Amino acid sequence: MNRPRLANGSAWLANVERLVWEDGERTQRWRGLGIRLLRLLWAVGRDLATGQLTLQAMSLVYTTLLSLVPLLAISFSILKGFGVHNQIEPFLLNALEPLGERRTEIVARIIGFVDNVQVGVLGSVGFVLLFYTVVSLMQKIEHAFNDVWQVGSKRTLAERFKDYLSVIVIGPVLIFAALGIMATVMSDPLMERLLRIQPVGVLVELIGRLVPIAMVTLAFTFIYTFVPHTRVRLGPAATGGLVAGVLWNAVGWMFAAFVARANQYTAIYSGFATPILFMIWLYVSWLILLVGASIAFYRQHPEYLSGRQLTGNLSSAERERLALHALCLIGERFYGHRPAPDVETLSQHLQVPSGAIEQVLGPLERHGVLAITDADPPAYLPGCPWESYSVGDLLEVIHQSRRGEGNKRPPALPHPAVDTLLAKRRELTEQALGALTLKTLITEGP
Repeated sequence: MNRPRLANGSAWLANVERLVWEDGERTQRWRGLGIRLLRLLWAVGRDLATGQLTLQAMSLVYTTLLSLVPLLAISFSILKGFGVHNQIEPFLLNALEPLGERRTEIVARIIGFVDNVQVGVLGSVGFVLLFYTVVSLMQKIEHAFNDVWQVGSKRTLAERFKDYLSVIVIGPVLIFAALGIMATVMSDPLMERLLRIQPVGVLVELIGRLVPIAMVTLAFTFIYTFVPHTRVRLGPAATGGLVAGVLWNAVGWMFAAFVARANQYTAIYSGFATPILFMIWLYVSWLILLVGASIAFYRQHPEYLSGRQLTGNLSSAERERLALHALCLIGERFYGHRPAPDVETLSQHLQVPSGAIEQVLGPLERHGVLAITDADPPAYLPGCPWESYSVGDLLEVIHQSRRGEGNKRPPALPHPAVDTLLAKRRELTEQALGALTLKTLITEGP
């Protein structure tokens, strides 16, 4: 297995590296889980060290500050119709609990801004701008998660409208309905009598402490499943959600202890201390959320743990190999009268992320070699008669698509011998593979 090398060459780091990437290949079964955990921690730490996650978190902090008030204003207008708008303030107080006593000041300012936003008097243009600000936040979040999952494609305009609208409208209602139901159950006289009975009271108290972690875990799991523009399996999403939920609560407790002892910052920054602490907590929260997304990604695609395929720009040789393998799987299912594979199916079979599949098969679809169905998710089918389409033509399409990614055409070079050599290579390739069609390759082999 190819593995990442450390530049500093420290002896103890080299020993850890050898343990994780070499000894782990032949380790005993009982140690296998520990080795996989070390590889996962190594990969996430590598993403943090390279700045991939920290830059996305900082960008999301800026976008959140711009979009928080419009988002709450729209949610407030929706929740007001259901009569549960008064729960926004307690919800924000719970979300900002690590800020200690400063959360009261921050929540009061946010609620004051929301109250000043009169959605009814904004007019159509004002409401569209308000809605656009919220959609921009969700687009930024989707971009960050797609970057973690190495997905190059984005949602279409119709998909954005459908998915974002469902989250903006239905999400707040479900969240506050669940909180309301929980509060009603806990305040019921029967529940109060049960709490006086031991050990039922102790058990309920323990469950009450675990409920916030469980709710955060479920929320993060939903985000990891819904936001990336690719199919995320429930198992990896739940793993990332559990780690992020526990980490969020643990870091929140430590951050609350830090804020309680940060009186010197008030003396230094005066009135800016509270906004600065608020932005730091936003950054930490987004970073934890992205770390959980990274864990879910590596859990679903363990072949990326070694860092061999972290680049988003595949070489020509990698494109050829991946395209031929994908086309063989598509052709085997098509000629075997089996269901057409989608991106996630190809990703699982080939052990590469869906972004790499889309990067390679997108040009083939545009050139008519492939076609996609109208199913959800779309599946791949032959887009032309493969019994008359040569492998040589396919390789030329792959080369042309790779060349088309440049910003400008390469300049003319004064070496005709080189052009003659490349033309000769294309001629030899056509002679060797011109008679080999895609169907023959799939059904009979070369």
